Amino acid sequence: MKTGPSYLGDGRSEFTVWAPKAKEMGLKISSPEDGPWSFAPMEPLDFGYWRASVKGAWPGARYFFVLDGQERPDPASHFQPLGVHGPSEVVDHASFKWTDDGWENIRPASMVIYELHTGAFTTEGRLDSIIKRLDDLKDLGINAVELMPVAQFPGERNWGYDGVFPFTVQNTYGGPIALKRLVDECHYRGMAVILDAVYNHFGPEGNYALEFGPYLTDIYRTPWGMAMNFDGPESDPVRNFFIENAIHWFEHYHLDGLRLDAIHAIIDTSAVPFLKVLSRKVGEYAISKGRPFYLFAEDDLNDTRAVSTDEHSFGLDALWCDDFHHCLHTLLTGEQDGYYADFGAPWQMVKSMNEGFVYSGQHSRYRRRSFGSSSILVPKDRFIVFSQNHDQVGNRLLGERLSALVPFEGLKLASGALLLSPYIPLIFMGEEYGEDAPFLYFVNHEGGELLQAVRDGRKKEFSAFMLGAEPPIPDDTATFERSILAWDKRIEGSHAVLLNLYRTLIRIRREVPALSPADSIVHAWGLEEEKIFFMKKEFEGSSTFAAFNFNSDARPLKMPFPKGRWVKALDSAEEVWEGPGSALPGIAEAPAETIMREMSFVLYIKAASKN
Repeated sequence: MKTGPSYLGDGRSEFTVWAPKAKEMGLKISSPEDGPWSFAPMEPLDFGYWRASVKGAWPGARYFFVLDGQERPDPASHFQPLGVHGPSEVVDHASFKWTDDGWENIRPASMVIYELHTGAFTTEGRLDSIIKRLDDLKDLGINAVELMPVAQFPGERNWGYDGVFPFTVQNTYGGPIALKRLVDECHYRGMAVILDAVYNHFGPEGNYALEFGPYLTDIYRTPWGMAMNFDGPESDPVRNFFIENAIHWFEHYHLDGLRLDAIHAIIDTSAVPFLKVLSRKVGEYAISKGRPFYLFAEDDLNDTRAVSTDEHSFGLDALWCDDFHHCLHTLLTGEQDGYYADFGAPWQMVKSMNEGFVYSGQHSRYRRRSFGSSSILVPKDRFIVFSQNHDQVGNRLLGERLSALVPFEGLKLASGALLLSPYIPLIFMGEEYGEDAPFLYFVNHEGGELLQAVRDGRKKEFSAFMLGAEPPIPDDTATFERSILAWDKRIEGSHAVLLNLYRTLIRIRREVPALSPADSIVHAWGLEEEKIFFMKKEFEGSSTFAAFNFNSDARPLKMPFPKGRWVKALDSAEEVWEGPGSALPGIAEAPAETIMREMSFVLYIKAASKN
């Protein structure tokens, strides 16, 4: 069932809403020029749907549904020009002139993803303002931009996970046309666009959907309140609502993929889970369009059912791998608070490089139970890894980036571990030049009780990390302003050196076949006490050998070069990268006694055989 508004042309629009609780439904609508409001009754359909076809409903016309006498915005609204409490607006999606007819999307194995927050990425904080930085991202080597949620949330500032209108584009970001312009400009530059979509909960302010029908259930709870009703009575229309939402983003905005937020909070005991149905429907849509559309996911359960290749899989295309981040972060910082208590051993980094998940059924001290499933058979291009992301930075007490926690050598080492890994890399905005502004949690809710609840919730969330400190006030404008990137730093001093290192690593990753996560054979091993590990990758005659030293001191070792002739391609200890200088050989043909500098990495590429 098609849900939401549809502009049919010639001033006629059709409106469909699922409202099984309603005894009467009507539509109150104005002309685009703020003319007088008119009323149209809605016709009841099967399964609790209502529909009205209205003449004179031109693009720009604003409307409310009248739900048993109460005016409410459309749960499937395509635009909320006055915010979450105001009227919905008719959008003519066909009027936008796209220029991306030849666009075919990028396969995940080839992606280098750049995650950004629209409000904090530029001082203007709008979707249009992102466009002026796309050439810089392309020069860096980025070919996939991932937007944190843009669906309408309350107020002007928010991470986006408090959205209450899943089909909209935030009014303060520029609305529907601005997102379309951004996607079109990205495609022109050969860059895919992924949108973060939240299918596990609604935000606390402006959530009118529950008045229309049982979108939510009180049988289950998420960390953010009631769960979506994906398996209870009347759950079929709820599933339909979110499947339609995914297709909406692909059809009307030409998006290339969705990143599904926290699928562990999508609680569904159905024989055929919602996520599996969603994957199948998106696959059918992709076939009809002749190009792929991707579903990536965040999951806190280390559950390979999301992306495994067997019949029990949900059929998603890739999964965020938190274990990789936790291994890397603890080795770099030494932190052991909260969930970091489960990590810190070099062998864990080795296992993550080989398999993805570290916890594949073992006991977790932090969770106090056995945790995870084995990912050893999951293809490498089904995992997305990162040294930083919005959660791992923003959910810290003071929102510190890695640049505030480790020395410059550690930032370079993190870049090597990320971009030489056998997985799909994700870079969090500003990471590539060592941005030192924090990324804090910020909101702009109305109402004192709700704001106090947010503040109390943040304190509770930080209970394992706070050490007596107070988190920044989420609703303070200054909290948001501190989180805006200082973009001009990227061309200065060490920031420019780090940026060039990222650029160089991405270029090498693209040029050397063995560094692709698609089909390469990976073997990682390590020296536990020395905190050094090695990784060899092979693909169709292409071979690389890398070494990573996480020790704060230089270490003598016999570098275990595999058989063959190896040429040094990049060494983070070299002076060109503002390193202390390298003792590693430029060319090696056998294991060699040498010294590896502290907090450094090196990459060798196997020379072609003379035969």
